[in-house]
Amino acid sequence: MEFNIVAPRYMLVGGGTAGRIVEVLGKFGLSRPLVVTDPVMVSLGLVRRILDPLAAAGIVAGVFSETIPEPTDAVVVAGVKALRAGDYDCLVGFGGGSPIDTAKAMAILAGGEAPMSAYKVPHAADRGALPVIAVPTTAGTGSEATRFTVITDAARDEKMLIAGLGALPLAGIVDFELTLSVPKRTTADTGIDALSHALEAYVSKRATPFSDALAMSAMELIGPNLRAAYMEPGNRGAREAMMLGAMQAGIAFSNASVALVHGMSRPIGAHFHVPHGLSNAMLLPAVTRFSIPAAVARYAEASRRIGFAAAGDADEVAAEKLADGLASWNADLAVPTPRGFGIEPGVWQAKKALMAEQALASGSPANNPRVPDKGEIMALYDVVWGANS
Repeated sequence: MEFNIVAPRYMLVGGGTAGRIVEVLGKFGLSRPLVVTDPVMVSLGLVRRILDPLAAAGIVAGVFSETIPEPTDAVVVAGVKALRAGDYDCLVGFGGGSPIDTAKAMAILAGGEAPMSAYKVPHAADRGALPVIAVPTTAGTGSEATRFTVITDAARDEKMLIAGLGALPLAGIVDFELTLSVPKRTTADTGIDALSHALEAYVSKRATPFSDALAMSAMELIGPNLRAAYMEPGNRGAREAMMLGAMQAGIAFSNASVALVHGMSRPIGAHFHVPHGLSNAMLLPAVTRFSIPAAVARYAEASRRIGFAAAGDADEVAAEKLADGLASWNADLAVPTPRGFGIEPGVWQAKKALMAEQALASGSPANNPRVPDKGEIMALYDVVWGANS
């Protein structure tokens, strides 16, 4: 079996490691960073966790803090303008998936003159103008370890998947202490996002022995700890396990790709501004039930690794427990339906066909064990709309 492996060159993992940002930059001879973050990280003072050590070392960092949830091409253009206005030798993405994705997209866009839309798949975005150092503050996206970034084309209401080595961080700092103050809603949404990364990497048609090992380890970490991190925000053990699991899941899907959940999730985010992890959570039980018949053994093993099924359960029983368990998680973690989120029924129905087309165009559904057609995706959107109602 032949396959390739992509991962950052260096990862520093552990509580308090954000304070060692100078050490990480120094390993690569970097000293003029532009920190890409968001207004919340600035207002809460959390970004000081890296700015203060940089200042103490005599490094004056620039700060671009205009990133937004579900980043758009316009924000990336503004970031590139700020990048070109200074003499920077690297980008440091600090925050959740949105600032890190923005930093990646800035590196790619700054490497040429084409618009952001020119880099979406199937284009291979393998060139970045500057290296990216990623410092995540949530345990979910795994963006610190992936070769992907997702940027919304605001004019078309389309979430563009951009993939290539240009989006792969040079290094990452994975400090679970940065997640201790994350709100419960964000903890739940990012945690299910991480689980969906691990599960989809494991059942993907592009899975490899390398990605399988990381996906299984990630599921074993996330399964017993997501509820604990949600119910007990200060639980350091649960937070540390979730952060490690999210990173492992990120490396897994960076090498195996995601599948139908993510393909259907991106249009929901683009059209209705549902946070990415939350839209994944809305979809995960229904898409899993749809997909199980094509890969019963894989879904059964995932169920055992997460902790929904016992080691002795037959595959059919274990796989059914997975779908039921994911639905119970949504109830326990207060995941709303699209209607519960506030989406109007008529608008959902009017957008359904376009969302199905955009999901298929992303390429992710083709990795699913059971590959749907447009009609089946539309039917799944109907199931998700009525879930738990």
